[in-house]
Amino acid sequence: MKILKKIYNIFDKLIITPISRIVYNIQNFFKSRNLSVEKMLNKPKVLIYVSLLLAVGVYLLINSKVVSLVETQAEILDNQKVNLIYNEEAYVIEGAPKTVDITLIGRSSDLYLAKQLGDNEVTLDLTGYGIGEHKVKLSYSQTIDSINYKLDPSYVMVIIKEKQSTIKSLTYDILNQDQLDPKLSIGKIELDRSEVVVKGSEETLKKVATVKALVDLNNEELKEAGTYTLENVKLVAYNEKGVVVKGVEVVPSTINAQITLESFSTELPLKINTTGSPASGTAISEINSNISNVKVYGDQETISTLKNIPVEIDIDNLNSDKTFNVTISKPNGIRYMSETAVTIEVKVGTESSKEISGIGIETRNIGDNLVANASSVDDTTATVIAKGVQSVLDSIDTSKISAYVDLTGYGVGNHNVAVVIQSDDPKVQFVSKVKTINIIISAK
Repeated sequence: MKILKKIYNIFDKLIITPISRIVYNIQNFFKSRNLSVEKMLNKPKVLIYVSLLLAVGVYLLINSKVVSLVETQAEILDNQKVNLIYNEEAYVIEGAPKTVDITLIGRSSDLYLAKQLGDNEVTLDLTGYGIGEHKVKLSYSQTIDSINYKLDPSYVMVIIKEKQSTIKSLTYDILNQDQLDPKLSIGKIELDRSEVVVKGSEETLKKVATVKALVDLNNEELKEAGTYTLENVKLVAYNEKGVVVKGVEVVPSTINAQITLESFSTELPLKINTTGSPASGTAISEINSNISNVKVYGDQETISTLKNIPVEIDIDNLNSDKTFNVTISKPNGIRYMSETAVTIEVKVGTESSKEISGIGIETRNIGDNLVANASSVDDTTATVIAKGVQSVLDSIDTSKISAYVDLTGYGVGNHNVAVVIQSDDPKVQFVSKVKTINIIISAK
């Protein structure tokens, strides 16, 4: 309000009051001579001349700064880009700022024009400077002479070094792989060149360990299996710790990459595993699920190694029928599964037991250049006790029961090793009558 009042007082003092006096004197002049001001002002030519005179008068007052519409102000232009001029083929520049702040000082009208008409170009011209350290002044392309300006910084210390070059092998990194359709997998990626030239100062080039093409899969074209060409793939130089090396130039700066997308899938059976043991005197009579197979997508190599999709339920101390809702976890390397959850119904009954003999004992994970043998005939087979409901025990396929000893970490000598019983039937609990057997390990 104070500023408005001050502006009004200036206008009143320098424009309104003098004009009012002039009009009053003119009116008295015409009255004394019996002339009518109203009639004179109603004439078109008179109005034009009066308006012209008033406009010229106001312009002269303001332009000569007798009247200032707004007081002197300052405005800061942040982060204005610096245009660096130097011999890019011969030199590397260190210490040159990328941006500066410009402070403009002047009347608001001039500041407005400076921002509208000026390109605010700041230049650091190193033409004529040679190798070494130099203090150089930045320059600003001032377009309005009536304002003052200040650069921050106005002077900079730069180091000019000789540019050198070296050849580096080119590899690639994959970006945004999670953006790819999970039913698709990458078959192969081929770059249109295997080497690039890296330019920079000698000490900076020593930091460059590798140059990688950043293959970005966040691309709307990559929607189905096929071969695609990605253009303008960015190249970045890294040090041995995987940090981007700044101050180097990679030639060329971009390349083209050809990517082949594939879609491999197969149906795998769902394998239900159990943990724990049912309550004493009970056993699992049935295990049923609402799905039996899952279609999976992923790399061909990964899919070929999978035999089934495992899920696990905890039946510890179970003494009555129960329904389990289980989330199916994706195996490593699998990108997509047709099913992510399964409902498993477990029924229990009265426990019975059955003794099964003559299960051959295998040796697993024997070390290189070592041979393992049982110390006696009795240690070559195992007798197991199977616990379950009678109907399940009567239908046991003994060929699917295995017994083995794990020799991981065992060396030459005699060892008592625990016997492990394994079966694919989660409805039966197996226990070996002999807990350990004696194994003799010798060198080949």
